[in-house]
Amino acid sequence: MTTGGDGPGGAVLRVANCSGFYGDRLAAAREMVEGGPIDVLTGDYLAELTMLILAKSRARDPALGYATTFYRQMEEVLGTCAERGIKVVANAGGLNPAGLAGRLRELAARLGLDVSVAHVEGDDVTDALSRLAEDGDPLAHMDTGRPLSEAASAPLSANAYLGGFAVAEALRRGADVVVTGRITDAALVVGPSAWRFGWGRQDWDALAGAVVAGHVIECGAQATGGNYAFFREVPGLEHPGFPIAEVSADGSAVITKHPGTGGAVSVGTVTAQLLYEIAGPLYANPDVVADFSTIHLEEAGPDRVRISGVRGLPAPDTVKVSVNVLGGWRNAMTFVLTGLDVEEKAALVRRTLEARLAGTSADRVAELDVRLVRSDRPDAPTNEEASAQLRVVVKDGDAEKVGRRFSGAVTELALASYPGFHLTSPPGDASAYGVYWPTLVPAAVVDQVVVLADGERIPVPVSPPGAVPLSTLAPQGATAGHLDRAGGPKVAGPSRRVPLGLLVGARSGDKGGNANVGLWARSEAAYRWLEATLTTDRLRELLPEAAGLEIDRYPLPNLRALNFVLHGLLGEGVASSTRPDPQAKSLGEYLRSRVVEVPEELLRGEPLATGRAGGAGAR
Repeated sequence: MTTGGDGPGGAVLRVANCSGFYGDRLAAAREMVEGGPIDVLTGDYLAELTMLILAKSRARDPALGYATTFYRQMEEVLGTCAERGIKVVANAGGLNPAGLAGRLRELAARLGLDVSVAHVEGDDVTDALSRLAEDGDPLAHMDTGRPLSEAASAPLSANAYLGGFAVAEALRRGADVVVTGRITDAALVVGPSAWRFGWGRQDWDALAGAVVAGHVIECGAQATGGNYAFFREVPGLEHPGFPIAEVSADGSAVITKHPGTGGAVSVGTVTAQLLYEIAGPLYANPDVVADFSTIHLEEAGPDRVRISGVRGLPAPDTVKVSVNVLGGWRNAMTFVLTGLDVEEKAALVRRTLEARLAGTSADRVAELDVRLVRSDRPDAPTNEEASAQLRVVVKDGDAEKVGRRFSGAVTELALASYPGFHLTSPPGDASAYGVYWPTLVPAAVVDQVVVLADGERIPVPVSPPGAVPLSTLAPQGATAGHLDRAGGPKVAGPSRRVPLGLLVGARSGDKGGNANVGLWARSEAAYRWLEATLTTDRLRELLPEAAGLEIDRYPLPNLRALNFVLHGLLGEGVASSTRPDPQAKSLGEYLRSRVVEVPEELLRGEPLATGRAGGAGAR
């Protein structure tokens, strides 16, 4: 194996990412292998929605259920990885890691490569859930508290989020390629790092550092300027490079990318990714709980950001399980409303549909969601710019009600409704949708096993010695004693009404049926103003859609950031949400567009005037 430069504990381990989701850039694996020295090639292919997609794939063909794009990437780079001693670790096994491992062994044999492929099993806990339910465990939904017995169907899939020590064991036993099912995204870095540096199960701080590094690079180019709030600062964003974590023996890491590639690695881009899809400062993984309030970031050179100081707390004695159930059937059609009287036209459509779809029990649908999107403008120079859209989504447990019966009823209005009537698509049939059901189970019920190339099976406990209930842990860093507290010094003097995004960046995403939006300031003064000003009540004013929702607020002063969790914004999860943006990807940018009173003093200064990159911890 090749190793890189020196870190605090000796040689570093260069862990590269080549995928942030199932469908990411196919060429990224080849680019990372050929673009410069790396030790480990990793890829994250799984998300909550992906598990449902793979479940449907496996239902059609039991030999599938894994990320086929990863196999195509390995066709391109497996030989080079073998030649250069690059290890490969990916969660692309999805619901069928054994099947993917078998195909990779066939690929290696066809290419004449001496490559050992191992896989990790045990994340499928469908049988364990049945036993727990029989013993009286409610398998309560983590957000709503409802027992799994109230779900609309039996689980389509049930997968525990496993940690990195099974990966470490596979590498220790000589594996060159390790494919897994539903391990945590961060475990793709934790496993190789624990193997390389010989970390034990209670090296909490080192493990926590690797979790943070893994969280930064897990989403691919999001760490190198992709989806960055201040994207105009990022050069070469047309084709950004993918990230690399140079992990040291003490768990600290430097985030970077191959020289000459597009994008940028700055404290700002790393901060944005740290705030992506998190909740409070305690970030739980099966191997350790990383305290995000202890993270320290600093620029360490061009396109290099050092992460240090991360404190780790004992691993939890439970593991999270991603359960997908069939929620029912859905259909959608979109009306185009052009020119004058847009709101009156929308009201006419709503009244008509409500009368047709809610008039009798035979036609009544369980859910009718009607949203008017005002994309029109007055005196528009083009027909398209004069048009708004009325999006109608229906859901029901009966496929017939929301299938052609619904879309046909919509089409029948073509000559009998508002002037200028037309639709964006022809009538379509209903499609099944899934519901995401997160729950916790005792780690001891999960039978995690490493399967080597020769078929040897090696059990690896999920829960390490010293595991504790997550509820007993508390932040140790800058957030301790600071949770959900608004107030503090405000900047005095004249103010100006400007978009919030002139002062702060944001990134948002989905956490099941919840959404998170993290905001960070680019100076200490701006953070003090943000922390004092943006309360949960103020957030509800800026995001009217969240007015009636429970909202959690978590200050992270070490990152100059606030993170908010909006409970229930996405309904029962991405697959069933009726929002136009079901993963809340644009929520942060919408919040940045809202106009607020900002002290003029904070609007002065070179970073805002020139758009220069910066962020928490920048000097």
